[in-house]
Formats: sequence, C-alpha cells, structure tokens
Amino acid sequence: MGKTDPDLLPGTLEVLVLRVLARGRAHGFGIAQSIHLLSREVLRVEEGSLYPALHRLEARGLVAAEWGLSENKRRARYYTLTAGGRRELARGEAQFRRVAGAVLDVLGPS
Repeated sequence: MGKTDPDLLPGTLEVLVLRVLARGRAHGFGIAQSIHLLSREVLRVEEGSLYPALHRLEARGLVAAEWGLSENKRRARYYTLTAGGRRELARGEAQFRRVAGAVLDVLGPS
C-alpha cells in the first residue's frame, strides 16, 4: 500500500491501523505485520506510509503513543486506541463497508 496509490479509498490505511489497534497495543512494525497477515498477505504497508498515518492519528487524538521495549529489547513507540479512535473506527468501518458493498453490487455475481 503506497502513499500515492490512487486506487485506495481515502482513509483506508487509517481504518486498517485503527482496526489492528482495537485488538491491543502495538508498535509500528507489529501493526504493519498484522495488516499483512490479516489480509492473507495481500496488503503490505511500507514505513513511508505507516508512520505518517500514525502521526496523523495521534495528532487527531485517535491513538496515544508511549515508548517501551519491543520483544527484541529495542526501544519502540507503542500505540493504543483512544475512545475517540474507537468512535472513528466504527464510523470508518461503516463507511468502508457501505462503499465496498456498493462496488460489489456493481460488479455483480462472478
């Protein structure tokens, strides 16, 4: 998933990040890895897209961040979902499901 990929719906990466964080606290690499695994290895989030998205979400108060030690004892920034982030996730998921359903309606049965 590139930063300039014109085929992605605006806000898709942010919704995916919020969904991963709804499962629990995670650092950037863990978030990217979760998106990759949960998408059955279809989606790959690059650092150049992920960290700016995390900073935008933090600036909007949708995630909180704190420093901690990763599994390999390295310093890492861990992100958690805030109450505002939970509300935004519900809104973003509903909007994405509505749009995805409409696209599937247009495509029809395969």
